[in-house]
Amino acid sequence: MPPPISVIVITKDAAAHVEQALRSAAWADECIVVDCGSRDDTVARARALGARVDERAWTGYGDQKNHAASLARHDWVFSLDADEAVTDGLRQAIAALPDAPDPAAFRMPRVTWYLGRWIRSTDWYPDKAVRLYDRRRARWDDRPVHEALVVQGSVAELGGEIEHRPYADVADHLARMNHYTTLAAQQMQAQGRKAHAWHLLVHPPAAFLRNYIARAGFRDGVPGLVVSLLGAVYVLQKYVKLWDRQRHSS
Repeated sequence: MPPPISVIVITKDAAAHVEQALRSAAWADECIVVDCGSRDDTVARARALGARVDERAWTGYGDQKNHAASLARHDWVFSLDADEAVTDGLRQAIAALPDAPDPAAFRMPRVTWYLGRWIRSTDWYPDKAVRLYDRRRARWDDRPVHEALVVQGSVAELGGEIEHRPYADVADHLARMNHYTTLAAQQMQAQGRKAHAWHLLVHPPAAFLRNYIARAGFRDGVPGLVVSLLGAVYVLQKYVKLWDRQRHSS
């Protein structure tokens, strides 16, 4: 038998997905939702499925997740995003764990649904994420975007996948890119990084070639092409915003 596991989910206006996320985690000993001011019925839907809900002002991705983990009754925690779901294969892999796992955390692949298909190419796959962890030996960092677990100990691989449905449509994808590239530029500036003209010329096409050719985006047809092109646009936006920030701060 695996150790008792608490599933944590941080939310805001996630009514479209939270039920699927929580139903996929029904195997867990408990589910905890930390919501930061949803204006839809995210909280009501989560409570209706038996989740323990804590409402809290937004303090950053990592801090919200650390707070959620602090509320858990168990030391082993599975962090699930509201737009994700645990597959049967992953559930079975977790069920096969011993009651006292030696690794401090486990990583697993994540597959994304986009433009009518599961994308199994580009930087989007396997997109391995560390999500199951012993909170006594791991903690989320405070980066404003792409937060990560800082693990004291080994990290092992786990079979199965997380299913990810992040975008309602391409317009939603573009809007989120605008938001996340702003955060990425802020983070890069805080790290002392600089943007130069060659970054704008070299990095975006390199990102496209990596995604479409080296990581076989062409195998996913038009969706793979769109992912590869927008990946290049993401990189361009990030560096242009960094350049603009340093221009205003000089």
